[in-house]
Amino acid sequence: MKIIVDAFGGDNAPLEVIKGAAEAVAKLDVEVVLTGNEKIIKDTAAENGISLEKISIIHTESVIDIHEEPTEVIKGKADCSMAVGLKALSEGQGDAFVSAGSTGALVVGATFIAKRIKGVKRAALSPVMPTAAGHMILVDGGANVDCRPEMLVQFGIMGSCYMNKVMGVDSPKVGLVNVGAEDTKGREIELDAYKQFKEAPVNFYGNLEAREIPFGACEVVVSDGFTGNVVLKLYEGMGSYFAKTLKNMLTTTIRGKLAALLIYKKIKAFRSKMDYKEVGGAVLLGISKPVIKAHGSSDAKAFYNAIRQAKNCVEGKVVEEITASLAELNAKKKAE
Repeated sequence: MKIIVDAFGGDNAPLEVIKGAAEAVAKLDVEVVLTGNEKIIKDTAAENGISLEKISIIHTESVIDIHEEPTEVIKGKADCSMAVGLKALSEGQGDAFVSAGSTGALVVGATFIAKRIKGVKRAALSPVMPTAAGHMILVDGGANVDCRPEMLVQFGIMGSCYMNKVMGVDSPKVGLVNVGAEDTKGREIELDAYKQFKEAPVNFYGNLEAREIPFGACEVVVSDGFTGNVVLKLYEGMGSYFAKTLKNMLTTTIRGKLAALLIYKKIKAFRSKMDYKEVGGAVLLGISKPVIKAHGSSDAKAFYNAIRQAKNCVEGKVVEEITASLAELNAKKKAE
């Protein structure tokens, strides 16, 4: 299996990307294709004693910056490391793609270069986040601010396929983010989506209030990209607030430090569960091949896990499952 990785995407590129790729090759039985300036990649690897065995390079000169317009990935910067990697993916030179570069550019590039799965209205940025019960996937986390009801239903189907095939959740519950649990609550989009979800091939939980999300009421949390991004940022903010508060409680007094020693293993396990680096990145669901958006500040560990995540998507046949589920939904609609 070959995983294509944008060697110049993210704040810590290319060193941390190369380190993560080398670790993935050593531990995951994959080959990695790096896209970017070949000389810089080879010089960086040599200077840091990193082996490039089973790592090939597709040379590119330019890089798309996070401050540039996302559409530049298919226009003025079509020769950048991200665009070239997506083109290689579409041509079959790899099985999946990983980048920590511009989110907007990746969504645009994946949509127009790698292409969507047939029938998918919009690709959805889908981060996996911890809950009290395990993990959940948020679909959409910010790629599509304006949505139609049928798009939300597709988001639910795609998220359900991912949680089942990659995260191993049997019959994941799909919840529609809303301001109340009753089926009469919400805007027109939620009201219509609710009705459509009742007929969709998913385990539909119903409307989901935001306060239920951290407790793991559903493994798949569905919303439009605007609402989803608010949920995502609040989730991240509260996680940081809680971590800092806990640290202050356990490090500012002698009693606190003694208490920390007694529960050190539990603290370590909790920190690991909350660490985005353990997951890898947000999967861009709806693209014809797996595409993973790694965090912009990813280090080697995060890139390694993003490559592992990409591999799991390929092995779990997530794209094929989404395609089959959408076909089932469309066939049901035609029969009605």
